[in-house]
Amino acid sequence: MLPLPNRSARAAAASPPEPAWAGYDKAIVIDTLGSPGGAIDDDSNQLGTRDLDDVRKSGLTALNLTVNADGIGSYARNFEGAIGEIAYWNAQVAAHPDRLLQVRRAADLAEAKRSGRLGLIYGFQDAAPFGENLDRLDTFWNLGVRIYQLTYNKRNLVGDGCLEPGNAGLSVFGRKLVEKLNERKALIDLSHAGERTTLDAAAASKAPIAISHTGCATINANPRNKTDNELKQVADKGGYVGIYLMPFLRGKGQPMAADLIAHVEHAIDVCGEDHVGIGTDGSISPVAVTEKFKKDFAEQIDKRRKAGISAPGEDPNVYTFLPDLNRADRFDRIAGLLAARKHSDARIAKILGGNFARLLNDVWGA
Repeated sequence: MLPLPNRSARAAAASPPEPAWAGYDKAIVIDTLGSPGGAIDDDSNQLGTRDLDDVRKSGLTALNLTVNADGIGSYARNFEGAIGEIAYWNAQVAAHPDRLLQVRRAADLAEAKRSGRLGLIYGFQDAAPFGENLDRLDTFWNLGVRIYQLTYNKRNLVGDGCLEPGNAGLSVFGRKLVEKLNERKALIDLSHAGERTTLDAAAASKAPIAISHTGCATINANPRNKTDNELKQVADKGGYVGIYLMPFLRGKGQPMAADLIAHVEHAIDVCGEDHVGIGTDGSISPVAVTEKFKKDFAEQIDKRRKAGISAPGEDPNVYTFLPDLNRADRFDRIAGLLAARKHSDARIAKILGGNFARLLNDVWGA
C-alpha cells in the first residue's frame, strides 16, 4: 500500500446520489485493503467529521486495515510501530463507537452491517513485526490482528517479495509461520509476495488464503500483478483475489475504471466468480489533486524509490486512485459498471464483499 495523501488535501464529499446498483444497500460490501479517511501522519491525526461522513457515504460494511504501515519493508522499529498503529486505531474505535467496530470474528461482519458501522479488520502488510519471534503471534492475535501478509516488496525472513530478482520463495522460517497461522485460524495474505513465495505458500497452507490487493499480470506484466497460475492456485484452494485501484492496472498512463473492470473480468475468467473481489489499496475519502498534493505525492514516490520498495509503474504523474472513481461511494459505482456489462446481481454481490465474507467464515470459523 502506497502512502495516502493527507486528509487536508481531500475534496469535500457531496450528498450521496441514488445507488448505481439496486442491490447495494443490502449487500455486504468489503474493501479488502483500505482505510477510513486519508493518511495517518502521526498519532495526533484523528478522524474528523468529513472522514466519518465519507465512511457513511461509502456504504462499506468492513475493510482490511493495515496496522503496520510505518516502516513497511524494514525491520527497524516495526514491532513497536505495529503496536502504536493498533493503539491508534483502538482509540479511534473508542472515540467513534457509533461509526466504527473492530472485527475479530466472522459474525462481527453481520453486526457491522446491522448497526451501520464500518468494521475494521486489523491486518499486516509484512511479517516484519514478528522479527525472529513467531511467538509474537499470540500478542498480535490478542490485539485483534486477523490478516497476515507474508512479505512486502522486498525480501524478509519469511520469503521473497515481488521485487526480489532471486525469486527464492518461502523460507523454512516462513513455512513455520504459515503453519502457526493455520493453527491460529488466521488469514494468510500473499499480496506483494514474489511468484515462488506465492506458490509455495499456497501449497503449504492447509487453509484457504487471500491475495487481498493485486492485478492480473496477463493484462499488465508488472511484478505487483499476479500470473494466471498464481491466481488459479489460490482460487483452487478456496481462496480470494482482490483487484486494486492502482497504477499497475495499466502499463503506461493513468488507469481508469475501465481498466479495473478489465482486471476483475479476467480474474473471474481465471478464478471463477466465487473467488474475486475489490481491494482498493486506498482511502475511503476522495482526493483533491492540489499543488500541495502533487508535491507531497512526488516526494513519497522519491522516498520509496530510495528505500528500494517502489514497484515499476510508481510515477509522480500517475496517481494511486482512479480519477473516475475518486469518490466515497466508489463501490456502488463499480457495482453499476458491472451491472451495465450484464453481470448478474448474484455475481456483483459476491464481488462487492460476499466472497471475502465467505472466506473469513471458512478460515476463522463462525
